[in-house]
Amino acid sequence: MAGALTKRKKIGYAFGIFTESLIYNMFYTYYLAFLVEIVGIAPKYSSIVIFISIAWDAITDPIIGNYTDRGGVDKRKVMKGALLPLGIIFIVAWTSIGAGFTSQTLKILFYTIISMCIWVFYTMYTIPYYAVVAELTEDYDERTNIRSTASLLNAGAVGLGNVLPALVPTIAILLGERFSSNSYAVVAAVISIMAVALGFVCVKSLDGVYTPKAVNANAGKGSFRDTMKAFGEIMSLKPAKFFLIFVFFFLTASSMIQSNLTYMVVDCIGMDYDTGIVYVIVSMVLSMAIVVPIVEKVAAKTDRRTACIIFLSITIVGEIIAKLVGLDAQIGGFKIMTIVCAALLGMGAGTFWTFFYSMGYDLVELDEFKTGERRESIITALPQLIQKFGSAFGILMAGQLLSAYGYDASKDTAGKESLITVVTDPHIVDGMENISTIIPAAFLTVSVVALIFYPMTRKNVGRLMDALNKKRAGRDYSTEGLEKLL
Repeated sequence: MAGALTKRKKIGYAFGIFTESLIYNMFYTYYLAFLVEIVGIAPKYSSIVIFISIAWDAITDPIIGNYTDRGGVDKRKVMKGALLPLGIIFIVAWTSIGAGFTSQTLKILFYTIISMCIWVFYTMYTIPYYAVVAELTEDYDERTNIRSTASLLNAGAVGLGNVLPALVPTIAILLGERFSSNSYAVVAAVISIMAVALGFVCVKSLDGVYTPKAVNANAGKGSFRDTMKAFGEIMSLKPAKFFLIFVFFFLTASSMIQSNLTYMVVDCIGMDYDTGIVYVIVSMVLSMAIVVPIVEKVAAKTDRRTACIIFLSITIVGEIIAKLVGLDAQIGGFKIMTIVCAALLGMGAGTFWTFFYSMGYDLVELDEFKTGERRESIITALPQLIQKFGSAFGILMAGQLLSAYGYDASKDTAGKESLITVVTDPHIVDGMENISTIIPAAFLTVSVVALIFYPMTRKNVGRLMDALNKKRAGRDYSTEGLEKLL
């Protein structure tokens, strides 16, 4: 660490969340619907396009992570180099050029390759972005504070990443019939400009507080074999197994709900899309903004694990109740579930993103204690790999379930509005409702159970840091009380 982490520097760093979150949220909320409704790829194949692209990115995560952990590699330069390509390719991914292909195979191939490129550059930015915090501070609460500041700003990023694409029908009218199919590309351009600009702000904020690691002549060359070896060593850590299960199943549930938002609003809740999506997004953003400082305070009094268990359990109960009540429930004529379901999603997301990376940082010190090496980027890359497989699996499940329940965008529609198809078959509507409620609730339950067995509590981390500091100083230390970790 080269200098003090001032409040201004922390906020500058936190604004980097916009680069990650704007891209992430527009893709995860709308890309399935874009491929189905605009490009004309069947739901079961659209979900496979997304799954393949994200799965490919998950494979590149460890390679990028291992590279940025090497001595002499400047994380700021890696982040900076990814920004412009990420912005340009993201715009291309939302153009309707592939809609003119008569072959489903060509459509699938085109959008799969473009999507794969998005996620590679996304990872080049996000891994060093998140990993650098573990190098800036080792303080348990300061790490939580940095991540909660970013998570609070993330509420705004989530809002923009969801609300701007919701304007697509309006933009389509303004563009006229000839260019309306590229309304998404217009929104993607706006989001890309913001993402790139705030990414540069973040990189600049790290000047004076971050210094690249010194070159280690004894370190590996960063080969794929070295990467896999490092992953194996990290996976052998007892807490890592429970942490990764927690990550995978939360992201499966979250991405399933998020990719189904359009169908939830129009078909399950039964609201006009333009109005309903505004209620959903505002409720989700407000819920995140409210829950982040609350969970941070709960974590300060207990620990991160306990706060996660409490608030994710509330989310599970809420999803089950929503299914029992029905998503078309009304109070005084108002479709109340546009507020309730979105608030539940916001609560879960706000909780997870506040603690996900800071919980992972604790594994850095555990790994160092066992191996003598600090591998911040690798330990950030491994959860990201699992995160992306979980997210991809959730979207894959959503697309496959839509097909299994009988949804076909070319049939059973009323109106030809861009993006919107109104389903009248009650069996399909019930299936869409399950995709937004009880199915993700089941995945969330597995996630919480894994957290219960995750042993990195405040008390155990404190014991670990005490032993690690003594080991660093060459003093005698004891592993008593660390049995659950080691």
